[in-house]
Amino acid sequence: MAPDELKELKTQLQEQLDKGFIRPSSSPWGCPTLFVEKKDQAGKRLCVDYRPLNAVTVKNKYPLPHIDILFDQLGGATVFSKIDLRSGYHQIKVREEDIPKTAFSTRYGLYEYLVMSFGLTNAPAFFMYLMNSVFMNELDKFVVVFIDDILVYSKNEKEHEEHLRIVLSRLREHKLYAKFSKCAFWLKEVAFLGHILSAKGVVVDPKEGYYRRFIKDFSKIAKPMTALTQKNAKFAWSPKCDEAFGTLKKLLTSAPVLAQPDITKPFDVYCDASGSGLGCVLMQEGRVIAYASCQLRKHEDQIIAAQKQDKGMSHIRDEINDKKKACFKLDEEGVLWFKNRLVVPKDMELRKKILDEAHTSMFTLHPGSNKMYQDLKQKFWWTRMKREIAKYVSECDVCQRVKADHLKPAGMLQPLAVPAWKWEDIHMDFIVGLPRTQKGYDSIWVIIDRFTKSAHFIPVKTTYRAKQYAELYISRIVSLHGVPLTLTSDRGSLFLSRFWEQLQTALGTNLIHSSAYHPQTSGQVERVNQILEDMLRACALTYSTKWDECLPLAEFAYNNSYQKSLDMAPFEALYGRRCRTPLNRSNQVSVSHLVLIW
Repeated sequence: MAPDELKELKTQLQEQLDKGFIRPSSSPWGCPTLFVEKKDQAGKRLCVDYRPLNAVTVKNKYPLPHIDILFDQLGGATVFSKIDLRSGYHQIKVREEDIPKTAFSTRYGLYEYLVMSFGLTNAPAFFMYLMNSVFMNELDKFVVVFIDDILVYSKNEKEHEEHLRIVLSRLREHKLYAKFSKCAFWLKEVAFLGHILSAKGVVVDPKEGYYRRFIKDFSKIAKPMTALTQKNAKFAWSPKCDEAFGTLKKLLTSAPVLAQPDITKPFDVYCDASGSGLGCVLMQEGRVIAYASCQLRKHEDQIIAAQKQDKGMSHIRDEINDKKKACFKLDEEGVLWFKNRLVVPKDMELRKKILDEAHTSMFTLHPGSNKMYQDLKQKFWWTRMKREIAKYVSECDVCQRVKADHLKPAGMLQPLAVPAWKWEDIHMDFIVGLPRTQKGYDSIWVIIDRFTKSAHFIPVKTTYRAKQYAELYISRIVSLHGVPLTLTSDRGSLFLSRFWEQLQTALGTNLIHSSAYHPQTSGQVERVNQILEDMLRACALTYSTKWDECLPLAEFAYNNSYQKSLDMAPFEALYGRRCRTPLNRSNQVSVSHLVLIW
């Protein structure tokens, strides 16, 4: 910091210490500080960069109200007062156990907040919850609250006097203090949240510049300029940009007053379309309530006029219906997305292609309906999707022929202790008695990590000696995952051999052998054996290949399939990210198809 900033820092720290807002700290946490200019050059505000803390904070999803919706309740109001709380966040105490987390480092030491600080990710949501709780009985009647800004509105002065008395009493009751210099009372016109409110309606505040809602066809007029802001677009100011800039400048200097809606009276919606965009107007009794506009995407320029007008009605509906607007969106190709998932239309041929690829591909090998749904829902969405997937799997001929029923074991299950880390506790077993392949393999060595459920399937021969198994173990397991702490197996001859025991002792691995006739000890690996056998039968039946040729694909499919106990795939549990698979190309195929449909 510059010398003048250090002086200001020392002053503000002392002020906050005197007020009891902060105290010296020895916390293991510590975020950096910086200064930002206050409005109207009224000095500098000391801020803490809480981004590292916010990144690991569980987010409070309490909603903040939409400003346009707040203003819709002001119909008929003629008298206004606004109240601004004094350092609103600082009026909320932090729980003692959370105080160390608010610590911040400065040139003069480490300090921590005793009150809620600006910059904390959950501060706006919590304060909004507090204010809504305080004024719950007055909201939508004569009070508008947005975080620490309070607006009181009334139809006449007599009502306003009573409303103010109630609001101030609520603040006194909850010991919330306002800053008198920022409050204003008994106004006919008030600046609030970037807008000017009056009995006539709402007009844009010239100091803020929220113009889109106030200017008819804003998007269409501004299109030549907004096109310059697109990704990879060359910035070339053209005569059309000059014309658009001049038109907007003229309109902005005479932005109209928007009337307040009266929900007891009918509304009129007018929409129009041109080659560059869509425009809509919401009106009531000849007065404008709001404008809405949007630019057309590349392929939408080809839509006929009737379709454009119908799309205009859809757009204004989305402007009014916030829920739909929040869930669905169009990308630059005009394809519909739902919460980052591709929306698949009711095109049965397209849906069947998606289901076929997710079920019969060599990289999935006929998963069950729940696993298939959990994997597909990461990328796609359509109505009754889970039901359609279940029906598809139940009608799969291969699944019916190769998959055996797996019943839940009787009695009370006794879970094992959860390992501390990945590939520290492993189980292994053999699948034997398989048809001998051309390479001489007749068994599979199954090795699974209990923590992540990830597994390796290694083709082996019953003629292998302990030394050959040791070489495979080092090259396929230890070289990839390190030496495990414990290794659980049955009492097979390999695992009881002196060579194997000496090898594990030398590596520092503790050997655990399951009891005879008690396979539950290795329940995980037994279940994986069942899944693997189903996969290999499905692969052999579908692709007419030998089981050892299917084994790498089976390992890939298993490690990338959803596991209910993990709520993710083993690959993601092991590496912390989803695996890139050949099925990801289905997104691109489907997008190109959907562009033609949407």
